[in-house]
Amino acid sequence: MHHVKRLTTKLKQTEEKSLRQRALEYLSKREYSAAELGYKLKAYADESDDIPALIEDFTERGWLSDARFTEQVVRARKAKFGSAKVANELREKGVSDDLIADAVADIQGNELENATAVWRKKFKQPASNRNEWAKQARFLQSRGFGFDTIKKVLSAAEDDND
Repeated sequence: MHHVKRLTTKLKQTEEKSLRQRALEYLSKREYSAAELGYKLKAYADESDDIPALIEDFTERGWLSDARFTEQVVRARKAKFGSAKVANELREKGVSDDLIADAVADIQGNELENATAVWRKKFKQPASNRNEWAKQARFLQSRGFGFDTIKKVLSAAEDDND
């Protein structure tokens, strides 16, 4: 009986180590938000695993940081997407509203330039009619740019063409 209990304890320790190891493997590949990592680990955990404690431990050690994750997402996305799309992605990943607000403020500083660059890469010339204008506006909107920014980009393109 003692042997079975010892074996069960040893297996349980291996499983916990496995979950911890899995978390470290995820973090070695890229940054994750705490909520996102917790969600990924749930697929491998059983009812005895304490994922919140593991997440808290990783956060205290500095291995997991929502602020670092947010910075990475902003750096990777701001040249291609508007603040609305980046904010939505961060919200889906469980990032706090304060970090999202800071990220949006950072992106909005260059949003017009970024939107213009995205537009130029896709279209290269201004719209010749209302249907084309609407198509270009929808494209920029799908990238998360606001309507004011879209109007400025498309108006500047028309002015430059004149």
